[in-house]
Amino acid sequence: MGQQEKVTTSLAGAVSEEIDASLAPVDAELERRYPGDPGTRQPVHTVYVPGDAFTADTVRTWGDRALASLDEHAPDAASFAAALGLCDDLAEPVYSRVRAKLEREPVEDLRVDFEDGYGPRPDTEEDETAGRAARLIAQAYRDGTAAPYMGIRMKCMEAPVRARGIRTLDIFLTGLIEAGGLPGGLLLTLPKVTYPEQVTAMVRLLEAFEKVHGLDAGRIGFEIQIETSQAILAADGTATVARMIQAAEGRATGLHYGTFDYSACLGVSAAYQAGDHPAADHAKAVMQVAAAGTGVRVCDGSTNVLPVGPAEQVHAAWRLHYGLTRRALARAYYQGWDMHPGHLPTRYAAVFAFYREGFEQAAARLARYANRAGGDVMDEPATAKALSGYLLRGLDCGALDIGEVARLTGLTRADLEGYASPRRGDLTASGS
Repeated sequence: MGQQEKVTTSLAGAVSEEIDASLAPVDAELERRYPGDPGTRQPVHTVYVPGDAFTADTVRTWGDRALASLDEHAPDAASFAAALGLCDDLAEPVYSRVRAKLEREPVEDLRVDFEDGYGPRPDTEEDETAGRAARLIAQAYRDGTAAPYMGIRMKCMEAPVRARGIRTLDIFLTGLIEAGGLPGGLLLTLPKVTYPEQVTAMVRLLEAFEKVHGLDAGRIGFEIQIETSQAILAADGTATVARMIQAAEGRATGLHYGTFDYSACLGVSAAYQAGDHPAADHAKAVMQVAAAGTGVRVCDGSTNVLPVGPAEQVHAAWRLHYGLTRRALARAYYQGWDMHPGHLPTRYAAVFAFYREGFEQAAARLARYANRAGGDVMDEPATAKALSGYLLRGLDCGALDIGEVARLTGLTRADLEGYASPRRGDLTASGS
């Protein structure tokens, strides 16, 4: 090696130290407010089931009904592909994986609904239903029949139903504790949030419950449902949803868009209330920007067009749901609501097609990046993060197999997780 060339600088070391000291509060704020994605699995959907309709076999029943719908209206890969417009190369891989998914894990996330889907009931009836939901969910986790994620949607924090919502949540959580403890896949949804103070109230409620039962502080998180215009834009013109995330004090796990309540709030007529309406696009874009980097995930809404009736009608509803799901995935909304078992085939078809059609290109690009090889695209750490996140999501939902990912990338799952969750600052270490 030759003699190293002398490097000279102009600034004294004290300058850098002073800057470090001045930015220390900002560094701490960045770590607190923007910890990044938690790196855990995100379900591709949330299924809502009214409290009185939820039973021990709901998950399996949804899977069986979805399979029966396929048997009746698309009994093979060719007919399913024709109904949805899938290309020939994807037809068999997608169809076989959809059927396997419906047999193995038909529901990824289930919310027992005590809000719009449940309606007003006598207090004694809702008490009993909440207690029964806790017992059934606890039993499902014990015997291995639970969805990976389960929980309830309580009533909102508005005055007319506040006490009822708090009581239902208390009964449900207490029932889980008495049945053996809170399951790891527990998810709770707070609907119709309008003011950040309502989020703060939920935080205080959960703090009190944790204290009573000796749970770790922050053990219980919750999703914030965005269903009103005031949740997007406050009276003073600020982005309310960002303030809601802050008000959750680290407990917010997701932002769920409520298609029909939000659309109605803005005066959109019923025939045009849909996930691809410009009003919906605006709301979700604001949610997405507010949540970016915070570790809070964004969930799209649902369609109310059900795949029922004759084959022509079912196929039309399937195409609508498939198209909306693909549109959401392209916009990085990786989760949405499903309201009917007949939506499961097209939810998984859209998700699996999304990951399988881009799999080989993504794997090749990530392999070149990992090996510092050339190519026709110059990728940076930020792109490696996106590519590995794409492959991990495909693995988690069943669209991809670890063997085929390893074969094309030469990487393990641990390698993928490392690229998907770089330390803060690493994304700018060798790129912009």
